[in-house]
Amino acid sequence: MRLMIQRVTSVSVTIDEKVIGAIGKGFLVFIGIALEDTREIAAKMMDKMLRLRIFSDENDKINLSLADVGGALLLVSQFTLYADCRKGNRPSFVGAAPPKLAEELYAYAKAYCAEKGFTVQSGIFGADMQV
Repeated sequence: MRLMIQRVTSVSVTIDEKVIGAIGKGFLVFIGIALEDTREIAAKMMDKMLRLRIFSDENDKINLSLADVGGALLLVSQFTLYADCRKGNRPSFVGAAPPKLAEELYAYAKAYCAEKGFTVQSGIFGADMQV
């Protein structure tokens, strides 16, 4: 599993000109799921992400977690995080999980974060999204 995490002050995801997910301060997280990923791996990755101390404290030191700042999550599935560009000009995605597994683990990651008490918004798996 690969996560691309960006701190945001606000972000939204749009499909067909309709906003389907939006948050204020928090993390925009693109989630790529690999063939070998499991629920155990997803839980470990989500726990690590939720504990990251990458927000500034009152002394402008990067020292606060998502929970410390009352942040939310916008989770977006992104199979292209498993693009292999080593050969030629057309990326290979053989390392990415098949859609059925990827969608299941994406849903699990969203539910896991929500169970931990975080506000979770998301994109729609497989949709053409504008972030």
